[in-house]
Amino acid sequence: MRLTKFGHACVRLEEGDTTIVLDPGTLTDPSAADGADAVLITHEHFDHFAPETLTAAATSNPALTVWAPASVVEQLSEIEELTGRLRTAAHGQAFEVGGLDVHVYGEWHAPTHLDPVHNVGYRVGGQVFHPGDAFTVPEDPVPVLLLPVAGPWLKSLEVLEFAEAVGATRGFAIHDGIVNDIGLRLVDTILAATSKRTGADYRRLDTGEHTEL
Repeated sequence: MRLTKFGHACVRLEEGDTTIVLDPGTLTDPSAADGADAVLITHEHFDHFAPETLTAAATSNPALTVWAPASVVEQLSEIEELTGRLRTAAHGQAFEVGGLDVHVYGEWHAPTHLDPVHNVGYRVGGQVFHPGDAFTVPEDPVPVLLLPVAGPWLKSLEVLEFAEAVGATRGFAIHDGIVNDIGLRLVDTILAATSKRTGADYRRLDTGEHTEL
């Protein structure tokens, strides 16, 4: 499986002929979702969810499906290009995209100053877990964790504790599109501390950079 990091919390996963894109929000180049077989949205905040990106992706691939919490599906339901493409994702569900199985975990966004919103995480192909903006710990093994590292809803100690609780063998930073170059140095320091605490390899990919899993 190839994992490519795009802006902020967006990653693109490719295995064989199947492409899945997670959380292409407004801080992500819309082309990240071009040609995707499925787009998985964790929650409705702008940095994870952009209706215009999904509309363009649906135009790019007439077979596209979009999985998201009910609140997001409701917002998208009036977009003509997405008619028949929307699927509601909720905790405990499992489905397939091409040859990849996807499992859904969690219900709520981590607490913030904003009103609570639903948030789901996705484990793709039995390998990669994207938690969205939450500290959901799946009851199933997670080899690769996409680890949120910066935001108004988390602090550095929580990053370490979450990684330790999930118990992945490697991980990559997400949710870093809101920090500047100085902030990214801090992110790298936090990732180094996470690696030391967990004994796993945590690092940051630049936008457009990919790795083979």
